[in-house]
Parts: sequence; structure tokens; C-alpha cells
Amino acid sequence: MKKKMKSIKSISDIKNISYTLLLCILLISACSQPKKTKDVTQEKSVTLYTCPMHHQILEEHPGSCPICGMTLVKKTGQASELARISLNTVLKPVNSSVISTIDAITPEEKAVPTQIKGQGYLDFDSRTFDNIAARFSGRIEKLYIKSAFEEIHRGQRILDIYSPDMVTAQQDLIFITKNSAQEAGLINAARQKLLLLGMTEQQVNQVIKTGKAFYSLPVYSPYDGHVHDAAHSLMSGPADPKATTSVTANLPLSIKEGMYVQQGQTLFNVANAHMLWALIKVENSSVAGLRLNQPVEIAFPDIPGKTIEGKVDFIEPALQEGDKTITIRVYVHNMDHALKVNSIINATIQTGETKGLWIPRKAIYSLGHTTIVWIKNGPVYSAHKVITGTIDGNEIVVKSGLSATDSLASNAQYLTDSESFIKTEGNE
Repeated sequence: MKKKMKSIKSISDIKNISYTLLLCILLISACSQPKKTKDVTQEKSVTLYTCPMHHQILEEHPGSCPICGMTLVKKTGQASELARISLNTVLKPVNSSVISTIDAITPEEKAVPTQIKGQGYLDFDSRTFDNIAARFSGRIEKLYIKSAFEEIHRGQRILDIYSPDMVTAQQDLIFITKNSAQEAGLINAARQKLLLLGMTEQQVNQVIKTGKAFYSLPVYSPYDGHVHDAAHSLMSGPADPKATTSVTANLPLSIKEGMYVQQGQTLFNVANAHMLWALIKVENSSVAGLRLNQPVEIAFPDIPGKTIEGKVDFIEPALQEGDKTITIRVYVHNMDHALKVNSIINATIQTGETKGLWIPRKAIYSLGHTTIVWIKNGPVYSAHKVITGTIDGNEIVVKSGLSATDSLASNAQYLTDSESFIKTEGNE
């Protein structure tokens, strides 16, 4: 009996030891399992593949670039910023956001003395245009002006006309003077008729004194200036004044000796070259900065070192057909005739100071009616609509849509996909 009890006790001890060992194994397994999982997780790394030409393409497997078809290569030395990009960010359409490492800039808030550049040419001032018309009908007996642009002066004899009507009017005055000297009213009426038809006071007195009529009646210029042919009038229209002046310079006068002219017919145009217009073309984007009386400096590429000063005297209110620029006028004095019509000019218009946020012109991209910049948010650039204003050299002021703390791409053209329409919050 005693031997049996000793055997039972041995079996019980063995079971207790087994339970203790099993419990220890479970405890050790439970404690070591999380550590093993963590090690596996830490040791696991993700290999990314990118396009050599389009670095915004990131894939977790080899393949081809969806843009250009080049074979993707392993991306090494991945920046921590790019490593945090989610798959949703990568899959965004390129016409609203772009992943890029292009340099970013911030707007600069300052006041800049601005100026507008323009090009143009010199032309006649149409306010000085005058006409010489035939006051009576007749035949041109003698023409003293032989070519266009010939200079004439007030009182200069320009042609002689034989006019039967004028001869008859002179003979009436002679008859009344000889036979009705007491009829002062009739004599004055006959004298006044001849004066109104273009005869001078001296000519009328000579007719009365000699009793002989002028059969070839001289015509004198009432103006100073340069003669232009009326058949190719300088005043044919304001749409293209440069074209009219260039035509008359190469054509002979249409008025010839022996021709008959009618009463009221325009024979010549006279332009005074003492006053000229500087017609300057300005881009539409700069029109907002234009004001009357702004100072203008005009330079002449063909005459190095020569400049003249003026001011904005007139801003044309409409675009000319087929032209996308605005024309301004500067009135130029040319008393010494040193300036020539049709000369090419470069103009600089001082527009004062413009305060605001200034950025480089290459940081904006025009979509026609909309202008955008690319705003930086981490590694992602998003298209954002802005409204721009004055341009000064390589800089442009942003009126709205941008703050001084924004970070934007230094070159908007680099991020723009030319095959897609850029979508922003303002035009989606």
C-alpha cells in the first residue's frame, strides 16, 4: 500500500512539471511574437519606380511611363517629402495639380516706378490739313507746282486759270464803272463778286484802272505747308494714315496744265510739317496704366542719341480693324523740319508708381480669358486663377487671387500640359 501511494505522488509531480513547462512556453511565445512582427515591418521597404523624363510618375512595380512610354527606373534617394505622397495625390489629373520639385518663389509686396514701352511712327498732324479749291470753273493755263511735297507759302502764285465766267464778271465791272459811275451800289456789288471768287483787292483795282480784264487769272496760296495731291488725299480716313502718306510720296500730281477744273473742285491738299503726330502702339495689357498728360520720351533708332520729350495727348477709344493694340498720340513740334514723316520711333511712357504683389512674368500662364499661377502645397502644385495688372519689364503685378504668403512655381510654362485645359476653382 505504501509503495502504491509513492507511485501516485510521482505521477502527480510529473504532471505539475509538465503544466509549468507548457505555461512558460506560452508566456515566452506571447512576449516574443509582437517583437518579431515589428521587426518584419521595420525591415520591409517599398521600391518605387519613376520615369526619367516625368518625375511625377511613381509606381510600385516596373513598367512604362503613361506619358511618354519610356521604361520606368528605380527611384533612389527618395526625399522624405515625396515619400509621404498618397496614391490619391498621384492619381489626380495633371490639368489641376502637378507633382514637381521645381523651384518655388513668393510674391514681393512693393511699390515700383512703372513705365510702358511702345513703338510707332511719325505722321502729319491732320489738324493742320487745308484744301486749295477752285473758286471758279476754267482751264489751267500755267501750273507753278510740279511735284508732291513741294513747299509753298501764303501768297505764293501756284497756277493761272482762264475762266470765261471770270472774264464776263470783270467786263461787267468795267462797263458799270464807265457808264454808271454814280451807281456806287452796283459798282460795290460787282467788286465784291470778284473778290469772293478769288481775285485780290489789287487785281480788282487794276481792272478798274486799266479797263482791261485778266484773261489768265492768277491763283495764290492762302496757306503755308507742303503740297499733296487731292486725288490721293491725306484725309481719306483715320484708319490707316501711314498708308495714305506713303502713297502720295510716290505718285505725280494729277493736276496738269491744260486741264479743265470745276468750281469747288479740290486741287491740292496742304499739310503743315511744323506739327506732327507721334502715333504709338501700346499692348492691351498695358492700357489700364495709361492716362492723359503722362510724360513720354521718344527715341529714334535711325538717329542714335536723339530723343524728344512729350506727353500723352490722346488715347484712341477703339481698336483698329485687325489690330490688337491701342494707339496713342503725342503732338510733336517740328519747326526746324528735322523730323521726317514715317520715321520709326520707340517710346517710353512714365506711368508713376504701382503698389502691389509683384511676381516674375514667367510665373503666370495665360489661358486666353484666364490667367493662372501654380500654388505650392507640399510637393504638389495646383493651378490657381489670378487677375494681373501693370507690367514692368520682366515683372507683373497681381491684383487679386494671391497673397504675400503664398508659394508658387517660378515657371508656370514648365508645369503646364499643353494638351489639356487647365482647370481651376474659377473655371471648373
